[in-house]
Amino acid sequence: MAQRATVPRGRHAPPLEVRLSVQRRRLFSAAADVFARVGYADASAEAIAREAGMSKATFYEHFANKEECILALFDEGATEVMRTMAVAADAAGTDAAARWQAGTRAFLEMLAEHPEWAQTLLVEILGAGERGAERRDRILAAFAHVLDAENERAARAGLVPRFASPHDPFAVVGAAVELASRQIRLGVPEDIRDLEPLLDRLAGGLLSLPEPVE
Repeated sequence: MAQRATVPRGRHAPPLEVRLSVQRRRLFSAAADVFARVGYADASAEAIAREAGMSKATFYEHFANKEECILALFDEGATEVMRTMAVAADAAGTDAAARWQAGTRAFLEMLAEHPEWAQTLLVEILGAGERGAERRDRILAAFAHVLDAENERAARAGLVPRFASPHDPFAVVGAAVELASRQIRLGVPEDIRDLEPLLDRLAGGLLSLPEPVE
């Protein structure tokens, strides 16, 4: 996830687009901290700007309000999670089980290493109302689509059974997200990475079920 950075000033200052990129990363990091600490409802543009060491005017150069900020933060974080999972799966080779386990491990490791971002992605985004829920539904559908495509390739190669219904991949993704969200909210289990064997059993259990009878 984003690390805070300072921007040189004066004649050594980088071009405007670089400065804006650095500012945006700092604002994202600050927003994740604030949303995780006080919750979306009690967060404010002023608090985020102060956390980032910037003026409120700078915040408004990037976002119209805190809703736009959390939506952009969600998009950034979700994209990074998906990219990291894909890299981990590809590094695991062609074995279907190894690819799933590598992707799951990468997902949980990212949440463990960046708890503030994790809380924003899985919990606080729902505070943004209908737009937040729509954004969350869209990214869950995107993850489910990737999982379904992965399963289709492996099934075609004879490595695993095909999911019994188009709802199966969404069930796996939804369960993974809900279990991770529960851990973040309640601390159960104590370490989010302890969910890994459960998620492996969940996916394996669905694949072992017979196709539904019409």
